[in-house]
Amino acid sequence: MILWLIGMMGSGKTTVGEKAAAELELSFIDTDLLITSVSGRSIPVLWEEGGEESFRTLERQMVASAADSGPVVVATGGGAVLDADSVALMRSSGLVVWLSATAQALEERVGTAGGRPLLVDPAPGARLDALLAERRHLYAAAAHHEIATDGRSIEDVVADVIALWRAS
Repeated sequence: MILWLIGMMGSGKTTVGEKAAAELELSFIDTDLLITSVSGRSIPVLWEEGGEESFRTLERQMVASAADSGPVVVATGGGAVLDADSVALMRSSGLVVWLSATAQALEERVGTAGGRPLLVDPAPGARLDALLAERRHLYAAAAHHEIATDGRSIEDVVADVIALWRAS
């Protein structure tokens, strides 16, 4: 079974995933890192060269690859839920946990950090708010469970994720 972590950029998927995997003694996969490793290019370069559609194709392939990895913790890219086939694969191969956060919390976490093609907007907070509004229902439909991360320590979120994993 696979532990899938979904959510917006800045929701804590990678940090929580790494710590949960270590505690559970499982391998950890970050699909965004897998994309850059396999393609040999950064995500901003991939977006520039092929656009969002090309990137989403790679993302779909990496989700499928991760699904074949056996017991593992996987942090998906924020847009993985945009693909219905990826969502179906995640739900059927393991436990899907949505790490949710408000747009304000996400903005505080990612700010104007580089490497995020969807945040090249001059007002990243407004863009995050719009993306969250567009995707909220997709995250809710994809997830078996939601864990709110606002105002919580990484350790507390990891403990909640592990408790859900052990109960499943």
